[in-house]
Amino acid sequence: MTITKDRKTELIGQFKLSDNDTGSPEVQIAILTTRITGLTEHLRTHKKDFAGRRGLLMMVSRRRRLLDYLKKVNPQRYLDVIRRLDIRK
Repeated sequence: MTITKDRKTELIGQFKLSDNDTGSPEVQIAILTTRITGLTEHLRTHKKDFAGRRGLLMMVSRRRRLLDYLKKVNPQRYLDVIRRLDIRK
């Protein structure tokens, strides 16, 4: 359900824009996508975890807002992120 520090550091390394970048929209979207994937697997086995479902919906909407922002500011970076994370079909 949660991601380890090593996995988070690896995601930051893959999606950072500069050496000191840890909070750009690309990094945030990548971390949220990993957390969403883990929580989705958890909810497949624990169908009555409604608090977890609410947390999942909040994470999905936060990722959606970040993607909308990135699409508005720089459409090419948006396309690159969704391609690298394989979010869209």
